[in-house]
Amino acid sequence: MSELTHFDAQGQAHMVDVSAKPATTRVAVAQGRIVMKPETFAIVAQGRAGKGDVLGVARIAAIQGAKRTSDLIPLCHPLALSKVAVEFDLDEPSSSVTCRATVHTVGPTGVEMEALTAVQVGLLTVYDMCKAADKGMVITDVALLEKQGGKSGHWVREAN
Repeated sequence: MSELTHFDAQGQAHMVDVSAKPATTRVAVAQGRIVMKPETFAIVAQGRAGKGDVLGVARIAAIQGAKRTSDLIPLCHPLALSKVAVEFDLDEPSSSVTCRATVHTVGPTGVEMEALTAVQVGLLTVYDMCKAADKGMVITDVALLEKQGGKSGHWVREAN
């Protein structure tokens, strides 16, 4: 296992110095899903939740989450994001909604945390907007699917 970069030689947490790293195009894709009762799924799918368009609000929340990642994760660098795209897929047989976030930047460090944060915030927003109908929803399977750029190059999650 490689050395953890967020700790110095004395074991103290620190923000990694990326000042000597070249700026490259960076892309990360993350995904997760929320599973709910079929009745709750129908409300989301039909866009008739009392609080409004669940997936529209969740999309904006996910984008905001990506932009605010460094405020939430203590050792993340604040980044100028070039693009944040959020998609939701509805799966009626499993009564689940999948959120996929793709984040782009040009800089010295990657956007994996921004993509993962976007997914979590998007799914948490679905939960928040639907909790009156279903407190038992489960957020699951949140994972980085792909990252491009930087020293480690292109990485794609292997299928399980």
